[in-house]
Amino acid sequence: MTDPFLPKIDGIVTMLTRTVECLRRRGDEVLIFAPSGGPSELYGAEVVGLPSMRFPLYPELRLALPRASMRAKIAAFAPDVVHVFEPALLGIGGIYCSQALKLPLVVSAHTDIAAYLRYYKLGALDGLTWMLMRERHRRSDVNLCTSTATLNDLQAHGIGNLALWERAVDSTLFRAEAKSVEMRSRLSDGAVEKPLLLYVGRLSAEKQVDQLRDVLRALPGTRLAIVGDGPVRGELERHFKGTPTVFMGYLRGAALASAYASADLFVFPSQTETLGLVLLEAMAAGCPVVACRAGGVPDAVQDGRTGFLFAPGEPDGLVNCVRRALASGDLDSIRARARQDVEQHSWEGATEQLRQLYMQAMENRMHRAPPQPPGAVKRALSHATLAVLRTLLP
Repeated sequence: MTDPFLPKIDGIVTMLTRTVECLRRRGDEVLIFAPSGGPSELYGAEVVGLPSMRFPLYPELRLALPRASMRAKIAAFAPDVVHVFEPALLGIGGIYCSQALKLPLVVSAHTDIAAYLRYYKLGALDGLTWMLMRERHRRSDVNLCTSTATLNDLQAHGIGNLALWERAVDSTLFRAEAKSVEMRSRLSDGAVEKPLLLYVGRLSAEKQVDQLRDVLRALPGTRLAIVGDGPVRGELERHFKGTPTVFMGYLRGAALASAYASADLFVFPSQTETLGLVLLEAMAAGCPVVACRAGGVPDAVQDGRTGFLFAPGEPDGLVNCVRRALASGDLDSIRARARQDVEQHSWEGATEQLRQLYMQAMENRMHRAPPQPPGAVKRALSHATLAVLRTLLP
């Protein structure tokens, strides 16, 4: 069950698609429920697309309300385990279907929802958000986290049955040999001799891409390439107007690998990452990383060893960190250590670990009492939250 799905491009969708690919390769049966608008099958697995609508605050995200037909479809498939990726609306339906059918349930947390709300001026919903997160996770036999920071955050808010899902990257696709003079020329608008900074990711408020203008101002001659798209692209294009910045839109596959390998530094100012898959891709491609020491980033990057980190809230932290990286005489060693580190984290290995966690969920289900239904207050708040979402939907 997933709310984020193709054709949307982000770390969650990448994790889901690569996981399904690995599960199918080893012969596992998979059934996917997702919002409509995507493919009808994925690596031979059926995709049940449910009627959906665009979310106004994030048009690339489609939301689908759960349907009664889901339960019959799941019952006919008779799965050993139900895995819900970052439940919003459709995912919540998946949780309740799994409970009704008494199926082992795994719920994975991929976003810092409470932090995101603050960037969209919905910080007043923080308490309600955590209450609803506890409600959804308490029903799960295993709650997966993609970083130790997320695991610690959920644990601090009273959520149990936690496990860390290993990170992974395709180190065959992303490699230093993908470097290209032609790609560097595209990224730098022809100024191939200038220091070239690269950002890859969603263009949304919580990514704080606007901060990269301070770097260009402080380091004259530096070029910036921004790969990706999202709801604030137009705003960012106005913000960077008059600066040596190129907006590339989405790049995929070999073109994306070439972009990483052809840049001098990968710059990532976000403070809300639970994993930061793009960091691993950059490291695999030999592009040294400059990122904020927050969320799941320190799990992936060791300051001065496999990349460069700056403290959140540090005045000029990003600028000084980029300056330190460009002046470093140890970049070749950092590239080598980063590559050596990410080579240990394959999608095949992460998926095999996930299968073991599925087995653990099945074992946990056999030995746990069924969760008690939510009280009247929690039911009322759940209905209130759904009402708020409905007011935001067209």
